[in-house]
Amino acid sequence: MQTHVAFQGERGAYSEEAIVSFFGEAVNAVPCKTIREVFKNTEARVVDYGVVPVENSIEGSVAETYDMFLNSSVKVSGEIILRIRHCLISLPETSLGDVKVVYSHPQALAQCRGFLTSLGVETVVTYDTAGSVKMIKEKGLKEAAAVASERAAALYGMKVLAKGVEDYGHNYTRFLVISAKEAPRQPESKTSIIFSTAHKPGALYNALGAFARNDINLTKIESRPTRQRPWEYYFFVDFEGHQDDERVRKALVELASFTTFVKVLGSYPRAHTEP
Repeated sequence: MQTHVAFQGERGAYSEEAIVSFFGEAVNAVPCKTIREVFKNTEARVVDYGVVPVENSIEGSVAETYDMFLNSSVKVSGEIILRIRHCLISLPETSLGDVKVVYSHPQALAQCRGFLTSLGVETVVTYDTAGSVKMIKEKGLKEAAAVASERAAALYGMKVLAKGVEDYGHNYTRFLVISAKEAPRQPESKTSIIFSTAHKPGALYNALGAFARNDINLTKIESRPTRQRPWEYYFFVDFEGHQDDERVRKALVELASFTTFVKVLGSYPRAHTEP
């Protein structure tokens, strides 16, 4: 049976590329308009999995993804680290000197800020990298280009004006695989959780101490406003180990005594960054 995986964007988006790298070419990638829609379709089991971006090594975290985890019942069942190589893409008859405006997702535009500034072009934010390529083709915009993947250019029969236009060579995006069910246990695992603490001195220090005292290495910590009271936050934490490991269980029990809320998002196989 074919695996159905939801992603935000149009065919040719980096999220689709991440899906293929993780699940293989035989997968059925299902485009969604928003990250929220990816979560909803996964939660409702309309698809088997979803793949959502969570952070970029240059531009930082994707806030919408973190916020969706607060109220969703989905589990994190995997992670993907994808090397991002941006291309400037146009209609076949367009040359680099013709380009006056460049469209793309805000993160992609930010990752190519220096290159685009050197071109002296106007930049316009859209909801998707590949969607920008598709739009230029459908509207026949001869003085426009998009920042997107080489895969998107090939898919829509468009021209690559320049490759590797990102400002920094070590440009990676981390994606999370989400599912309605837990992932099978793997030897080399990571775990993601959310917690909040009381708004008092030492609360966060004591909470994080639960990991240090149990010799657990944290790999990521991110804060997001609770939106309930000003200046109070949820903390998203990734760490090495599986939630069923004895030292992780002990840390989570200890963490609960220093927090007002804890949610385990899931344990999953750890991905590695390719050069």
